[in-house]
Amino acid sequence: MPARSTPSRRTLLTATAAAASAVLVSPPAHAATPAAHAGTRDRLRRLISRMSLEEKVGQLFVMRVYGHSATSPDQADIDANLSEIGVRTAAELIERYHVGGIIYFAWAHNTRDPHQIADLSNGIQQAGLAKPTPIPLLVSTDQEHGIVARVGKPATLVPGAMALGAGGSRSDAREAARIAGAELAAMGIVQNYAPVADVNVNPANPVIGVRSFGADPQAVAGLVAAQVRGYQGAGIAATSKHFPGHGDTKDDSHFALPTIHHTREQWLELDAPPFRAAIAAGIDSIMTAHIVVPALDPSEDPATLSRPILTGILREELGYDGVVVTDSLGMAGVREKYGDDRVPVLALKAGCDQLLNPPSLSIAWNAVLQAVRNGELTEERIEESIMRILLLKSKLGLFRDPFVSHRDVDRTVGKRSHLAAADRIAGETTTLLANENGLLPLSRRTHRNVLVVGADPASPSGTTGPPTTTLAGAFTELGFTATALSTGITPTAAKIDEAVAAAAGKDVVIVGTYNVSATSPQRTLVSRLAATGVPVVTVAIRNPYDIAQLTGTGFAASVAAYSWTDVELRAAVRAIAGRSEPEGRLPVPVQRADDPTQVLYPIGYGLRY
Repeated sequence: MPARSTPSRRTLLTATAAAASAVLVSPPAHAATPAAHAGTRDRLRRLISRMSLEEKVGQLFVMRVYGHSATSPDQADIDANLSEIGVRTAAELIERYHVGGIIYFAWAHNTRDPHQIADLSNGIQQAGLAKPTPIPLLVSTDQEHGIVARVGKPATLVPGAMALGAGGSRSDAREAARIAGAELAAMGIVQNYAPVADVNVNPANPVIGVRSFGADPQAVAGLVAAQVRGYQGAGIAATSKHFPGHGDTKDDSHFALPTIHHTREQWLELDAPPFRAAIAAGIDSIMTAHIVVPALDPSEDPATLSRPILTGILREELGYDGVVVTDSLGMAGVREKYGDDRVPVLALKAGCDQLLNPPSLSIAWNAVLQAVRNGELTEERIEESIMRILLLKSKLGLFRDPFVSHRDVDRTVGKRSHLAAADRIAGETTTLLANENGLLPLSRRTHRNVLVVGADPASPSGTTGPPTTTLAGAFTELGFTATALSTGITPTAAKIDEAVAAAAGKDVVIVGTYNVSATSPQRTLVSRLAATGVPVVTVAIRNPYDIAQLTGTGFAASVAAYSWTDVELRAAVRAIAGRSEPEGRLPVPVQRADDPTQVLYPIGYGLRY
């Protein structure tokens, strides 16, 4: 990657942050003495007293913005910003609305490559510190890893949550988060919306699934705490989500308002432990869920807007006094009951501090402003949230120096030791669920010619191409002769015929499966291939529940990889080829497809060679 000319951190700080330094010089991150903490609060109170009401309201918002640059994005991104936000650039967004944070997305063209991300982060911080009341910003993203990652290669992509759950190692989970956190920090991203603390007890969950560490609350709690310590030990803020627990739903809160039917006792047993563990580990921020839990709030308001849940339970019962951030306010789950002008006001009244990504910033910002002016929200209530937000910025060292450099990027992002650690950790996660007649591990002497077919979901960051291509490439690197044929998530009859024809003369067929249902043509694909007499190995490239729907199709062996990112698919191939043991154990139970009361494969199941 060609180096770009970037001002040094000291030059940027001197040029734009002198005023901020005069207002507040933060103590070192994680300052331990009560006197230092009290001194920080006093300085922050003086800073807050200088802020206009508009500036105070702006600090509550974390907003998306299109473009790779804070001041000179591409014209298409300028047009998108004008259409959605009414500004041209990130710098104009900060100047007009005084936002306290910006969230990065790949689809918003914020994350082209690590040097560009660092430059964007620096430009955002320059814009924040150039204001009359200079305040650095919290730059955030969703870098969960696995199937949700906003920053791709050459950054290190570590295994996702359920894969880590299959590995079962808290030290590996902590190390994965430390690596991920260090690389985000080098690019100027200081708040990560991870780890997921939801306990996935519903195989039909369309929105969490492998984003969860598993179905055992205590195991999930241990891994959540480990990742909190890993991220925050690397100098960024971790965010456990989605409170009070999104693991038992059949609806996606992006598109609907799910209801969780747990009793209060079930919530305490199933959903609460990971959040308790995160709080005990010192979590910096907690994200809300757009879900209804009648047992916790009979009004049936979504949790994001529920004072009984956020203030009564999270603040008062669990004793949490850190930053509470909403899930995206553009999601249908939070917009279904109230209008876009009421949602941010109700979220603040419920106990939220940060208002994430409203569909219309103008409507949301003006609604909060008006609510303060008419007395529905007091200025004191707003300042409570601002203090939490500014304390976090101080803890992260942003008042001291918010800038990063290309040198930081080059010596941290995607470095060899990080990549090696990611491969090692992934090697502990692959789970072997079935192995008829000892087919696996494959030998190049008896199963040299490999056909790889299967699903090709949209690629998350961290993939070099369709899963079939990645799997075939990994076999080739190990000395096999491998051919890839993408048949898709819903293979047509013609594609199935093509795959059957391609299997002729092959020694083994690998089928990548993706969320197989009772009516999925993926079942037909597997059964038709098995009928050729060529042994079939299925690789679940997302949820491990696929094997329940494939029972009776004739496959010879089955593996769960938990994601279709390169690091997890390469690990699966190494296990299939006998270059490593399949060390993973199921972190969720797999029930029979025709009778969910019967468990086919319990938590902890996993075969060895």
